[in-house]
Amino acid sequence: MDYQAQMKLKRLLKQPLVTYLLLGITTIVFLGMELSGGSENSQVLIRWGAMSRVEILYLDQYWRLFTPMFLHIGWLHFVVNMVTLYYVGSQVESIYGHWRYLLIYLLSGVSGNIISFTFGSPNSISAGASTALFGLFGAFVILGRHFKNNPAVSFMVQRYATFIGINLVFNLFSSSVDIMGHIGGLIGGLLVASALAVPDRSEEFNIHERIISGIIFVFLLGVCLVLGFKKFGLLV
Repeated sequence: MDYQAQMKLKRLLKQPLVTYLLLGITTIVFLGMELSGGSENSQVLIRWGAMSRVEILYLDQYWRLFTPMFLHIGWLHFVVNMVTLYYVGSQVESIYGHWRYLLIYLLSGVSGNIISFTFGSPNSISAGASTALFGLFGAFVILGRHFKNNPAVSFMVQRYATFIGINLVFNLFSSSVDIMGHIGGLIGGLLVASALAVPDRSEEFNIHERIISGIIFVFLLGVCLVLGFKKFGLLV
């Protein structure tokens, strides 16, 4: 490979490729929902994989703990989350790298959906990338602990921490928002980002804390699943 080709490849790899991929997949899914009956139609939402406890508990459709992060309810919900994903996702991806960023996003989404499944409203149907997006906010907050002397990082951490606090407080009074999903995604992002660390700066993340964070993440989700099934009488 010649020098120019190498430079083009490096420039390409510096682009937020995973963010573009997530935006593309989510957009295709949303348009598919709109064309098949509308993204605000409950039957369409169920058919495309929204969070529904009935289907999870009695039809064993456990994949619904994963798919809701790619679905949205209405154009406003979709546009707001996609704009947020573009700006926040690009920043997180540039710091954590493509694969770590993808893991943070997906595992935070699953974490939010599991905690929503266990502690959310029993009869509600929910969907949205907010579970995963709150995980990205959590990943940024983790940076504040390890890059205290970096003014740019400190500024971003303060901004996102303030946004998280305001968002959670206001959502307490909104019945249309899955606040447990947001909290679950945030917790997932904090733990997964702490476990994965930042590439080339992993020495600044204590190895024991990384291992413990990973263990806590797995244990927390396992406990929440058990509590969820016990709550609905499927475990003694």
